[in-house]
Amino acid sequence: MNFKEDAEYRKRLAKGFLNEARLNFEFKLWRSCVDNSQLSIENSGKMIIALFEPIEKTHNPSRQLRRLIDQSRLGDVSILDIEELISIIDRFGIEEHFMTDYGDEITRTDPWSLFTEEDAREALELAEKCYGIVENIYSIYINKLSE
Repeated sequence: MNFKEDAEYRKRLAKGFLNEARLNFEFKLWRSCVDNSQLSIENSGKMIIALFEPIEKTHNPSRQLRRLIDQSRLGDVSILDIEELISIIDRFGIEEHFMTDYGDEITRTDPWSLFTEEDAREALELAEKCYGIVENIYSIYINKLSE
């Protein structure tokens, strides 16, 4: 397993989904914006994990990030940044992922009817924030590996 390559892959996924979310917002595709923002947020969290250990199969990597904190395995990474990342990941975890894909099956509300411009704006802003956090951590960590 190559942690650097795995982290680079997750970083590309996070950035790609973030770019799609930006386009979705521009074209007023609110559901798609929330969906792609959620995937960017998820992959941002997984990028951090990939720097330290294999990634578990999940749409909400916050549990694994918390374990890395509890085990003091994050080295020089800012715990405050990781805790902020975790709070955003928890907000946009598996439930949000299912809602963007399937809607609310209990009320039979399709996903296109669930999400508004405000939902999309919030999701995009938080995805931008997550990507900024992990991009900073990634560059610091990769530079240390190169030394």
